[in-house]
Amino acid sequence: MSLDLDRGHLSALWQRQWPMGPPLAHELRAAYSDRWVRFHSLPGSKRYPQTEDEYTVVLDRNNTVLEELFAGTDVYVVTTAWSNEPNGPEHPTRRREVHSDGSFWMTIANDVDPDPEFHTYTHLYADRRPWQRGSIDGILREVAHDVLSGVIISDVGLQRIHHPYDGGADIILTTPHERDGVRNRHTDWLPQPPTGL
Repeated sequence: MSLDLDRGHLSALWQRQWPMGPPLAHELRAAYSDRWVRFHSLPGSKRYPQTEDEYTVVLDRNNTVLEELFAGTDVYVVTTAWSNEPNGPEHPTRRREVHSDGSFWMTIANDVDPDPEFHTYTHLYADRRPWQRGSIDGILREVAHDVLSGVIISDVGLQRIHHPYDGGADIILTTPHERDGVRNRHTDWLPQPPTGL
């Protein structure tokens, strides 16, 4: 069950909570590195699941952290699509299927290159819903095999962000102390290089 989306409220809240940039998930890690931790989705830092057992591990790890962050609350689920024109055909088309409750939130233009051939447009879709374990498993499966990207799950105050990607999840919390607590509960899921990647 998705609740109505107030785009103006969500945009203003984003500006207040995450002033260092737009809601482009891949940019948040660098902007808020002091509160960021990355977890890998599979043992041995394997990138892509190949069996149903491996998908079970990916979903369990994501849902475990999501439960810790959002149990008993409402969340925003944000998915993205892109196009080469502001109103052109969007890719991936699977986004509509796995996030049918997503309402259009905003478009972010990447049109700084002088050559129009390199202009792209990122379209964000969001919905607000009560968090339930497993409720976004369809989205997480598409992320796991690199069909969807740029997904953000956040509490309705936009204080904590969970950004799954193909191979893991970036988590950004309210303070370094809170980040350390979450990281210390799941040390087996941490990347092996000291950079945290």
